[in-house]
Amino acid sequence: MSERPGVTRVDRTAVVADGASKPAGPYSHAVRSGDLLFISGQGPFDNQGALVGTTFAEHLRSVFDNLAIIARAAGGDINDIVRLGAYLEDYSNFQEYNAFMGEYLRPPYPARTTIPVPTLGIPIELDAVIAMPPRATQPPTA
Repeated sequence: MSERPGVTRVDRTAVVADGASKPAGPYSHAVRSGDLLFISGQGPFDNQGALVGTTFAEHLRSVFDNLAIIARAAGGDINDIVRLGAYLEDYSNFQEYNAFMGEYLRPPYPARTTIPVPTLGIPIELDAVIAMPPRATQPPTA
């Protein structure tokens, strides 16, 4: 890909998180740009790609734990999520998801979208945007 004249490159840093489920394709666990961390969709999988648990509650915990692992790997905290996207295979699980989120995260809760996706193939997938602490700046050089 060639550079375009007059276009400034944006600071983007890929995050790889040991312990989180492995990406299933050519994408990063997360990408940090400025003071935001964009976490890719996470399903209820362990770091070997195996489905975790058999109940929706176990799937929920696994997905939120994966988000937390990735946030920590980037130097952030899952409680600093500013936007959460949820994709539910069975929308009848919404109330359980809603209650679990209220227990797992602390206020102020993030902005959120919940979308039913009957063809998802897994019970739940979450993606997130996290507000990150500012990066340390380098002192100006003379």
